[in-house]
Amino acid sequence: MGFVVNHRLPKVALDEVLDQLEIGQLPPHSRVGICAGGPVEETRGFVLHSTDWKTEGSLVVCDDIALSASLDVLKESMAGRGPRDALLAMGHASWGAGQLEEEIFRHDAWLLAPASREIVFGADYAAKWRQALASIDLDPVRLTGQTGHA
Repeated sequence: MGFVVNHRLPKVALDEVLDQLEIGQLPPHSRVGICAGGPVEETRGFVLHSTDWKTEGSLVVCDDIALSASLDVLKESMAGRGPRDALLAMGHASWGAGQLEEEIFRHDAWLLAPASREIVFGADYAAKWRQALASIDLDPVRLTGQTGHA
């Protein structure tokens, strides 16, 4: 399972989701964003959040990032007791058994970068792609969509 974190949805969408869940509105200073997490189950929300807040169902992804599928994280954020950073991903990406590994290792279809709190929760969605590339010392100018033989 994976999540797209750089396709921002408008704040209006976050307010609508919270209204539908009858949670109310987040405080103005809240650091909860919303993104289109992927093409699978686009009406289901998953919350990526900082590890300073966890519940029994939270899955720690790395030192600074956890994943929760419970409404508790949003409810606690409403009350000002939630995680420092959170990103509500609507939908996710998924692969069949062995499919992602094949895409990564056999077809070089993916560039791998370490997970980073700054990138995942950063407010500048347009910069996330470049920041991820910079974290693995890649300049996007050097990338090409062309394939072939040298």
